[in-house]
Amino acid sequence: MRRLIGHGLIGRKLIGGALAACVVLGAGAAAAEEVGKVGVDWLGNDIIVEAIKDPKVEGVTCHVSYFDRGIIDRLHKGNWFEDPSDSSISCRQTGPITIGDIDMSEGGEEVFKQGISLIWKKQVVNRIYDKANETLIYLSHSRQVQNGSAKMSVTTVPLYGQNVVWSKGKPQ
Repeated sequence: MRRLIGHGLIGRKLIGGALAACVVLGAGAAAAEEVGKVGVDWLGNDIIVEAIKDPKVEGVTCHVSYFDRGIIDRLHKGNWFEDPSDSSISCRQTGPITIGDIDMSEGGEEVFKQGISLIWKKQVVNRIYDKANETLIYLSHSRQVQNGSAKMSVTTVPLYGQNVVWSKGKPQ
């Protein structure tokens, strides 16, 4: 399930169809599957937990959590069309690791992206390969057109000593 503007009334009923046409996910980007939802208050605010499988690295699953504002919170505080930038990520080996054709650059590669505002704000997960330490780094952050957010979370999947299959050969 891909989140457009939360799972609340705003996302589903008022904007759902129109927004779906506006949000385009990058080619090869992973899809998220909701695996948990915890209510945090009586206003309908929730913490959502989603599982994301890396589309180019078999055997790695990331769990991302984020805050989903409810309709009462949106009415009370305004800022109707946006969720907070906060997120947390944890990635682990969940099977034999096979690494496909991944981006080896310093900036890495976008693995997942979803909208957290009506148009501009995105929650993004990037994968970076740390060759010197034989580690995959996953960075969860928000991307905004201006006033970028410093809210981020990072996790790693060590490859050292693992039986890793590189489909294009291990980088030298």
